[in-house]
Amino acid sequence: MDMELLKKTFVAIDAANSKDPNKEIIDNKELPKELIYGQRMSEMLDMFKPNATDILKIAVRAQHICRWESPRSNYPMNRKGYLLWRSELKKFHAVKTGEIMTELGYDHKSIEAVSFLLQKKQLKRNEETQCLEDVVCLVFLKHYYEAFRIKHTDEKVIDIVQKTWKKMSKKGHAAALQIQYTEKGLSLIQQALA
Repeated sequence: MDMELLKKTFVAIDAANSKDPNKEIIDNKELPKELIYGQRMSEMLDMFKPNATDILKIAVRAQHICRWESPRSNYPMNRKGYLLWRSELKKFHAVKTGEIMTELGYDHKSIEAVSFLLQKKQLKRNEETQCLEDVVCLVFLKHYYEAFRIKHTDEKVIDIVQKTWKKMSKKGHAAALQIQYTEKGLSLIQQALA
C-alpha cells in the first residue's frame, strides 16, 4: 500500500472523529474525545509494533470511529445490554471504516481485512487482532487508567485490570509494565496481578 493513501485514510478517519461532541481537555484546549483517542492509538501502535501493516494501522486508528453515534444508553443497562452494545459497536465501526475505505478506492479484500480486525475476530489466535487488542489495553492503561481508578473502588479497579490483563499477550504485558503509573495506580496493578 502507498503512504499517500494511508495518509488520506487517516485524514478521513480523523475528520469523522472530529465531529465528536464529547470533549477532552489537553493543554488547555478542548478537543474531540474520539479524535484524540484515535491519534493515541496510532502513537501506541508505532511504539509497540513499528512495522505494522497498513491494514492494522487503519484498524487501530478507526477503533472508536464515530462511537458517540451508538451510545451505551441505547441499550439495557445490564450485562446483556452491555455485551450486545459492544458486539454491535464492533460491526458499526467496521461499516463506518469500510465506507471511508470504499470512497478512497480500497479493494474488497483490504476492506474485509480491516473489518475482521475491528470485529476482534480470532483474538488470541490471529496475530494482528491480538496486536490491536494489546494497543487498546495499553492506551487505556497509559491515558485513561488513572482517571478510571479515581472514580471507582479498589475492588472494581483490580477486577478491570485483571480483565484487561487477560486480553493481552506476553509482549503486551511487558509493555504495560513499562508505563509510568502513580504509586497508588501501580499498587492496584500489582494487587491485580498477585
